[in-house]
Amino acid sequence: MSSDDNGPEDRGPWKNKQNRVPPEVDAILRRGRDRLHGILPDGLPPVKRLAIGAAIALVAFGAWSSYYTVPSDSVAIVQRFGKYAAEVPPGLHFKIPFGIDVTRLVPVKRQLKQEFGFTTPGASDPYQSPIDGRRETEMVTGDLNAALVEWVVQYRISEPRKFLFEVREPSATLRYVSESVMREVVGDRTVDEVITVGRQEIESEALLKMQALATKYAMGISIDQVQLKNINPPQPVQASFNEVNQAQQEKERIINEARREYNRVIPLAEGEKDQRIREADGYRLRRINEAEGDAARFTALLTEYRQAPDVTRRRIYIETLQDVMPGIGSKIIVDGSTASILPLLNLDRQTGEQP
Repeated sequence: MSSDDNGPEDRGPWKNKQNRVPPEVDAILRRGRDRLHGILPDGLPPVKRLAIGAAIALVAFGAWSSYYTVPSDSVAIVQRFGKYAAEVPPGLHFKIPFGIDVTRLVPVKRQLKQEFGFTTPGASDPYQSPIDGRRETEMVTGDLNAALVEWVVQYRISEPRKFLFEVREPSATLRYVSESVMREVVGDRTVDEVITVGRQEIESEALLKMQALATKYAMGISIDQVQLKNINPPQPVQASFNEVNQAQQEKERIINEARREYNRVIPLAEGEKDQRIREADGYRLRRINEAEGDAARFTALLTEYRQAPDVTRRRIYIETLQDVMPGIGSKIIVDGSTASILPLLNLDRQTGEQP
């Protein structure tokens, strides 16, 4: 090599700058070439030297490709000449090199997911995001209304052998199964149930049906969760749908206010009614008891009057005077010889205070 090769850069035939190989790499290649010359005996023909070098390279490549490492969240499926041979747990393992044994890593402990109607940025799984999210989310409910349904399916690979060999493209098949099941479940319910009160029931039913189909198709997949995300009516009817929801909310508000007023007024009226009834019962009992007492008193008085009329008549007269006399303001007692009581009256007193 000329002294110009030691420079950091060189110019090509079109006078453009070309970055050269770093000196460290040249040194490594030179040392490897020197060691290979040291291993091979001197004096051999070039063909033999080439054959021996190829054999050494082949042995090195075989040793390098005879071991592999399985991550802690995965298992390895070993295929020998393309046929299933074994399932290998995590750790460092060895295999037959030169492509006889081929390993495929399957993340059995990792939770995978598929999104329908939306996409999470940075997703590495090509089957996680929808190809046509608008088409997947457009559904018809049981009352012939349209809705845009977005959901997520979380799953794990429970049987790696079935996942790799029983179904062609199991992840794509799972997307088709999920979409079919969700359309069936949503089609059995009204749009109000889908948007409001029936979300949890839809998630549970869809999970059971997806797992049943995954087991039937031997996909080797275990469905962990089905979660509904945004559910909206189509854009052309969005305004009308919002007006309907507002009207329903207003109706519920008025009903709740009426119930609150009912609960306030009716118990008060019931209490007043019970109070009036109890007062009437008390008044009735009082009048009955007073009447019965008066009747008993008159009966006893009649019995005494029949036995001693004069005495009884006098006693009644005296008792009557005892009741009447305390209520008289002024009393004038005259004898029979008085011609007139007019001079005795005080005519200046008010009429209401005269005897």
